[in-house]
Amino acid sequence: MSNSVTLPDHEIELTAIRAQGAGGQNVNKTSTAIHLRFDIRASSLPPFYQERLLAMTHHLITAEGVVIIKAQEYRSQEMNREAALSRLAALIQQAVVVEKVRRPTRPTKASKVRRLEGKSRKASTKALRGKVRQA
Repeated sequence: MSNSVTLPDHEIELTAIRAQGAGGQNVNKTSTAIHLRFDIRASSLPPFYQERLLAMTHHLITAEGVVIIKAQEYRSQEMNREAALSRLAALIQQAVVVEKVRRPTRPTKASKVRRLEGKSRKASTKALRGKVRQA
């Protein structure tokens, strides 16, 4: 995962399954897709990582705290295995990144002036399109 956090292989359950979709005869007889299951609660991840992962509302994490990833974008099983593991690593890294708190800002005076000038320019252009009144 990172320099300090690693996962033992026995905590990640990888299963080869048949890929979905079109692909001809080869896709029907080879199991190239990878189904990855990772139980967050039973893992050796630090408690901070586990709490952050379980608090996430992500479509890959079930209510029981199991990460399920299905990788079938490549034609080879090995590349799908690498893709699934990299997606798991990205998910874990995404969970521990602490987002900065957004400080609300106001538009500057110059930007307000520019906006109002643009509006008045547009209004005068549209006013010229109307019927001409004779006094």
